[in-house]
Amino acid sequence: MAKVKLTKTALKQQRDSLKQFQRFLPTLQLKKQQLQMEMRSCQERIKENERQEKALKEALSPWLPLFGEDAPVERAVKAISILRLETGRLNIAGVNVPVFKSVEFAVAPYSLIDEDPWFDDAVETIKRVIAVQAEREVIREQYRLIARELRTTTQRVNLFEKVKIPECKDNIRTIQIYIGDMDTAAVGRSKIAKRKLQEAAA
Repeated sequence: MAKVKLTKTALKQQRDSLKQFQRFLPTLQLKKQQLQMEMRSCQERIKENERQEKALKEALSPWLPLFGEDAPVERAVKAISILRLETGRLNIAGVNVPVFKSVEFAVAPYSLIDEDPWFDDAVETIKRVIAVQAEREVIREQYRLIARELRTTTQRVNLFEKVKIPECKDNIRTIQIYIGDMDTAAVGRSKIAKRKLQEAAA
């Protein structure tokens, strides 16, 4: 900690700094709470997303015996590729995060005659599974960016609460004591000088 000057100017500077820190602290604390809430929201959305994926995969399982032994689900997966993932941007408590909008697929041509009648349904369900997984990755990126901002905000809150505000209060007290002592000493010196003058005049 830098040594503070014991002057009235320094006292004013310390008081101004204290007011500034005390004014900004509630804003930072509010931002911290918002970020924590958003992180919990991300976690809940990831869990919901995982439940959706599980339900979609369970919807595929009754079809497997109908397809025979030549792994039609694997063929359906190979037929699908992501053409474009569309995301937007959203500002959450001062953090720009991606937001999932949609996913566009390319499906390799296949013969409706050669494939089982359920192949179309399998392709559609797998597309929905991939879309759900893509959305989850976007939510995870939101979580990562919000978590990073939360770390920075928490550090600032701690700096203000535990370092800057106590430091200013300490400096103000030290300066006030010093100035008070100097004023008392000045009054004492003034009285002595006055007495000496009176004695000399007498």
